[in-house]
Amino acid sequence: MLTVWRWRIPGVTRDVSTSCKLYAKVRESSKKSEISEKKLTRHFIDHRRVKLVAGSGGRGASSFHSEPRKEWGGPDGGNGGDGGSIIIKADRFVKSLAKVVPVYKGENGQPGSSKNCYGRNGNTTYIHVPSGTVVKELGQTVMDLSVHGQEYLAVFGGAGGKGNRFFLTNENRAPMTATPGTEGQERVLQFELRTMAHAGLVGFPNAGKSSLLRAISNARPAVASYPFTTLNPHVGIVKYRDHEQVAVADIPGIIKGAHLNRGLGISFLRHIERCRCLLFVLDLSSPEPWTQLQHLRYELDQYEAGLSQRPQAIIANKMDLPEAQEKLKTLRSLVTQRVIPVSALTGQNTEELILHLRELYDGNIQEEGEPIRW
Repeated sequence: MLTVWRWRIPGVTRDVSTSCKLYAKVRESSKKSEISEKKLTRHFIDHRRVKLVAGSGGRGASSFHSEPRKEWGGPDGGNGGDGGSIIIKADRFVKSLAKVVPVYKGENGQPGSSKNCYGRNGNTTYIHVPSGTVVKELGQTVMDLSVHGQEYLAVFGGAGGKGNRFFLTNENRAPMTATPGTEGQERVLQFELRTMAHAGLVGFPNAGKSSLLRAISNARPAVASYPFTTLNPHVGIVKYRDHEQVAVADIPGIIKGAHLNRGLGISFLRHIERCRCLLFVLDLSSPEPWTQLQHLRYELDQYEAGLSQRPQAIIANKMDLPEAQEKLKTLRSLVTQRVIPVSALTGQNTEELILHLRELYDGNIQEEGEPIRW
């Protein structure tokens, strides 16, 4: 139904309609499309290869003073500015190397100009990394940034060129020489976190590590029914009532021959090396889950001797399956360590795992002293 009102003003007549369909577009409810979980997932980066190129120095100027009634003003070319250096700085508020880009280029110095004006120096570039970052070059450690605010001057900026004023002597009163600035220093460095997390979830692909991290922490890694869902480590924080926080890392799945770099094994084993405690996650849906523990320990020891002997716990996952109870009895009869049965799907017995994780954390603090702050 269309209703038209006539609005009368002296000298002006306008028709006003109350129907929105004819005179305006109907606004639909604005709803943003949902983003997939994988796009929302933020993974943890614990090593980077970075190329650093410091800024080059500015060129010197070659000019002569010109002024009325001053015929022989002499040279007045200024020097160029120095290039900007690059400094690596430890920051305890930075938790990951995810924001470190592959290439850093320092700011170049400005060229000199006439009237003895020097060029401006390039600004210093700072790279903020987490406290506990180890800087390596060609496999050798060059700096250990373990204290908040600690700095390491990685590459020096190039020196600025000299203007012709610099070459003025008693023998040469009108020098024409001016030098260019030198190139900045260039290096390729590796950044590695000495400690990535307090505890790491170690297991074969599709053992339920990501689901378990979801059940005990605030992390939300991608979960799927196919192996190698996780290709980058994810770190979740387990919070306790006394406000203590324990970081747990979801390590990508290890396969047989990982120490020979099968299935990106070396990269995944490097993540385990940076965890203080190990949580071996065994898949009770496999025919013989106790053999998984033997293979995991073998791969860890082949990569680094004694790595499998760190403080640890054995987690029997997928207890919601019918055949899990019988396999749990067999597993406990074959190992001497404590076995914690859990179900990441239903959340069964995750409280025992969280309490035991705190015991491992407190014991590690007493042995090593200062804990990691997250």
